[in-house]
Amino acid sequence: MTATDDERICSLWDAMAQGWAAGDAHAFAAVFAEDCDFTTVRGEKPPGRAGIAAGHDQLFRAAFRATLLDARVRSIRHLRPDLATVNAESAVVAADGTILASTHALAVVERAASDGAWLITAFHNMIPAPRPATPLAS
Repeated sequence: MTATDDERICSLWDAMAQGWAAGDAHAFAAVFAEDCDFTTVRGEKPPGRAGIAAGHDQLFRAAFRATLLDARVRSIRHLRPDLATVNAESAVVAADGTILASTHALAVVERAASDGAWLITAFHNMIPAPRPATPLAS
């Protein structure tokens, strides 16, 4: 676990943002493992990298066409030298700067033994709910 590992992990989110900006669903999905366990903000579970690419291809052709992804890694926790959790925040930004959606994600990243590349193996994305005005009764 080195600063280089953290930089490589952060570069996964940079690559996602570049794929998003290009409207290239395959480039966006390239940072995910072939069998990634991915949960969308709607609780959908696309099957692996191919499903992630297919779902984002639809988004890039419709609701999020010509948008940018402002993705920020907030923390990395190394569980083992080849395994870490990542907390990230993202915003989908329209051409005029309007934020269309804000998300938080918890991801699991793993370094491949074969080539040392980091990939996202699990990703749970969500839209934060506002806090209730009054505390909920227990």
